[in-house]
Amino acid sequence: MCPSAQPEMEGSVVLGVLEDTTEGRRLAWVEEPLPVTPELLSLTGEVDPRNIFRFAATCEEQKCAHFDGKDCQLATRIVQILPIAIDSLPPCRIRPECRWYQQEGKAACFRCPEIVTHMDHPSAEMVQAATPRV
Repeated sequence: MCPSAQPEMEGSVVLGVLEDTTEGRRLAWVEEPLPVTPELLSLTGEVDPRNIFRFAATCEEQKCAHFDGKDCQLATRIVQILPIAIDSLPPCRIRPECRWYQQEGKAACFRCPEIVTHMDHPSAEMVQAATPRV
């Protein structure tokens, strides 16, 4: 599973809710991933659901700009570029199926809470990590 999916992706679930903290926006995991439905998305009103929720879905592999045919380069860049956000494994329900965890191990998990799929004012590091290399 991709832990940084879009809500319209097939099989998309809500992984958690984004909260503002003193360290910046952080993911608060839901106890069980919630299937994305029109009703769930409508709860955000006029706000883009990606500003409130973080989604996970089946990795789309070749359809994704971050997939190089073998690995998720987004996961690689996140581990290489972004600072560690936490020092213990978060309570993630998709870890056994998570592409990032399978590929990068705990290093990806330690950065996962700071990943926000849609940001209005991303840091230079976040832009660098999120930008696919051509």
